[in-house]
Amino acid sequence: MAEPESTRINKYLSEAGYCSRRAADRLIAENRVTINGQVPSVGTKVAPGDDVRVDGRSIHESTEPRIYIAFHKPVGIVCTTDTEGEPDNIIDFIGHPQRIFPIGRLDKMSEGLIFLTNDGDIVNKILRARNKHEKQYRVKLNFPIRPGFLESMAAGVPILDTVTRPCRVRQISEKSFEIVLTQGLNRQIRRMCEALDYRVARLKRVRIMNVRLDVPIGRWRALTEDELAEIHRMTRDSAKTWEGDSPS
Repeated sequence: MAEPESTRINKYLSEAGYCSRRAADRLIAENRVTINGQVPSVGTKVAPGDDVRVDGRSIHESTEPRIYIAFHKPVGIVCTTDTEGEPDNIIDFIGHPQRIFPIGRLDKMSEGLIFLTNDGDIVNKILRARNKHEKQYRVKLNFPIRPGFLESMAAGVPILDTVTRPCRVRQISEKSFEIVLTQGLNRQIRRMCEALDYRVARLKRVRIMNVRLDVPIGRWRALTEDELAEIHRMTRDSAKTWEGDSPS
């Protein structure tokens, strides 16, 4: 008879609905996770019956239903699960009865669409860089758009020791444009604009993949069955590497 299968600790925490795998890796690196009283490494595996704890609290595989929500984040809210260290955090603001965590980030001064869930596996699939999932933003600049700016943004801008991927850009007013990205470098849009001698006055994410922002600021809704089915279809052949999600 085959022995029960063991699971890498970061995957275990993800599937338990505690956090994403990336967040689990951080917890492990900070020595906040134990397995049977011992501090594990990132590659340590959990066997059935093992006692897994985070900050001394026992973690059990979740039997709760999966939660997937779309939230319109206001300016001033921070995308962190650290409810003690950051008073304006997204978790306390939403106040959901189940433990959820954000998929990716929007910086504090940006607003717009962000997903939250208790399904750690879907976090990894959406954030993996090679899948090139689209995210659409509306951006207002500090002064009028000059000739050549949109073309430069679309072609790729040197930031953070790389050049951003080619993307779609269109002007919508004298100072505003829309941009569709397929990557999520740290503060990507702001850095791209700064590299071209502009400053972002307002940034709003209006779409992630197949889901558009359609709720008032500060409100959230559950993703529909059709939206989820399409997200699962788009992430079915997900690659194994990823970048972060902080293009604002």
